[in-house]
Amino acid sequence: MRRISTLRMRMNKKNLIILALFFVALSASAQVSAILGNWKTVDDKTGDNFSIVNIYRGADGLYYGKVAKMLVGPKDLRCTECKGEDHNAPIEGLIIIRGMHEENGELRGGKVLDPESGKFYYGKIYFKNGKLILRGSLDKRGFFGRNQTWIRG
Repeated sequence: MRRISTLRMRMNKKNLIILALFFVALSASAQVSAILGNWKTVDDKTGDNFSIVNIYRGADGLYYGKVAKMLVGPKDLRCTECKGEDHNAPIEGLIIIRGMHEENGELRGGKVLDPESGKFYYGKIYFKNGKLILRGSLDKRGFFGRNQTWIRG
């Protein structure tokens, strides 16, 4: 009888652990769902809304962000500093967030393109207090970089 009771306690603990892990995974998934959609980018220098970026999940399971609409400047603004296939591409329609994956409720890995400089940076995106925080950095750990705060658009 004592053995059955011990076995039940072990099963209950195991079930609780599985349930807790399920809720942690569900919470992380909800965080990423909050990141998807349209976001207004904010110019660091002026504080003005700059563009609308649509963040979406690609067919390959990775996450991307495309400039859906420019809010300032000429509509035919081009990425003159970009290299390769992006050189002289219109900024409206340009994919600036590339190949990120979900990790603990954040999007990580991949690259973030700065259309002004044409440079790629390591990226990390997370959702905090109703706003999206995009961290672009020179190093994978994110020590040398800066944050941009985007608002739902």
